[in-house]
Amino acid sequence: MKKIYSYLLIALLILVLAACNNSNNNESANEEETAQTETKSVIDEIKERGVLRVAVFSDKPPFGYVDEKGENQGYDIVLAKRIAKDLLGDESKIEYVITEPQARVDLLKSDKVDIVLANFTVTPERAEQVDFAHPYMKVAIGVVSAEKSPISSVEELKGKKLIVPKGTTAETFFMKNYPEVELVKYDQINEAFEALKDGRGDALAQDNALLFSWANNNPGFTVALPTLGELDYIAPAVKKGNTELLEWLNVEIEKLYEEKFFTKAYEETLKPAFGETIKADAVVVESKVE
Repeated sequence: MKKIYSYLLIALLILVLAACNNSNNNESANEEETAQTETKSVIDEIKERGVLRVAVFSDKPPFGYVDEKGENQGYDIVLAKRIAKDLLGDESKIEYVITEPQARVDLLKSDKVDIVLANFTVTPERAEQVDFAHPYMKVAIGVVSAEKSPISSVEELKGKKLIVPKGTTAETFFMKNYPEVELVKYDQINEAFEALKDGRGDALAQDNALLFSWANNNPGFTVALPTLGELDYIAPAVKKGNTELLEWLNVEIEKLYEEKFFTKAYEETLKPAFGETIKADAVVVESKVE
C-alpha cells in the first residue's frame, strides 16, 4: 500500500511540474508576442496592411473632390498618390477616408487614418493635438461676395451675415478677432457655398486659395477681400507622437521640394481652376519653412 501511495505522489508531482512548465512556456510565448507587437514599427504596420489610409475632402475642388466617375481628384490627391507610391510601391494602394473640416483631428486620434491631407492649415491649437510635417501650400483667410455688393473690408460686414464652414481657420479667426460679426455656420463646405449662392448670407470666409478657384468658376462673385490675418501654411498631419511616420514624411517632402513636385502639381490641378491671375509661387511651397 505504501508503494502505491509513493507512486501516486510521484505521478502527482510530475503532473504539477508539467503544468508549471506549460504555464511558463505560455507566458514566455505571450511575452515574446507582446514584445514583437510593441517593436513593430508604424511603417511596418502600414506595409503589412497594404494600403495607406488618407483623410481627404470630397467636395473641395480643386484640392480634394470626387469627379463624375466617382474617383478622387485634386492637388491633395496628387500628393497622396506620390506618398503611397514611394512608401508602398504603388500609387493606387490608398484608402481614401472622406472627412469634413471638424473631423480631421478626431480621425487621427482614433487611428482611423494614417495621414490627413485635407487642406489642413497649421495652427498652434491644432499642433497641440496632431503633428504636422513640412508644409506644401501657403494660404490666408479671404472673403468672397457678390460682385454687385462686394465686401472689401471687415468693417463692411457689420450688420451682415458671414458664412463659414465649421472647423475651419476662418471660423476661429472671426470668433476670436471679430466676435461682433454674425456667423452662419455649415458642416459641409459645399453647403456653405450653396448658402452663399442662395443669398442666405452676404459673404463667405474660407482659405483664399479655395475662394480664388470658386469665384473663377462662379460668375457673379469676387474675392474683394483676399487676405485677412497672417500667412498660414497647409501641411500633412499625423497622430500626435507618431514620430516615425512624421520623420518619413519630412524626408519625403524634402525630396519633393528638390523635384519642384508641388509646382508641377499646381500646374496640373490648380492652375486650370485659378486661371492666369494667380501664379504658382503665390500658393505652393517648395522649401522648408523655419
